[in-house]
Amino acid sequence: MANVYLCLGSNLGDRRQQLIDAIVHLSEKAGTIPAFSSFHESPPWGYSSPRLFLNVAVHLVTPLLPVELLAVTQQIERSLGRIAKSNTDQYTDRLIDIDILLYDDAVLQTPDLIIPHPLMHERLFTLQPLAEIAPAIIHPVMHQPVSELLQSALSHAANSSNTCLL
Repeated sequence: MANVYLCLGSNLGDRRQQLIDAIVHLSEKAGTIPAFSSFHESPPWGYSSPRLFLNVAVHLVTPLLPVELLAVTQQIERSLGRIAKSNTDQYTDRLIDIDILLYDDAVLQTPDLIIPHPLMHERLFTLQPLAEIAPAIIHPVMHQPVSELLQSALSHAANSSNTCLL
């Protein structure tokens, strides 16, 4: 069994219900969920939209291998109305997004999946809910606990005019 941390987000429709539905599907199809964070609202990251995101971090204990988990998360996204993941660097509004942040201490890079998530350390909307449920978990590449990554991101956001971190 692997300990996995996910970040779920939605900025279309009933955002809270979309996230709850995704958590239920994950528990039915992917494993057990010992913890999830409170819901965090944040502006879109990497593009402009008037619609705020609602995000939640989820701790999942799963027997699935990383590629199997990716297939399950994508199937859940489709079942909840997501048309397709972006194949470009252009982000868009979405009903549901499920990102695999950490899978035990695995480091994996394939054309379809990178673990740990390559941008998680830059995103407050990921780090804030993750730090709520797993502050001591060590990033397997950066070798820092999530709580320290969050403090670095907060410090960078405070000292920068780059609002993309928010």
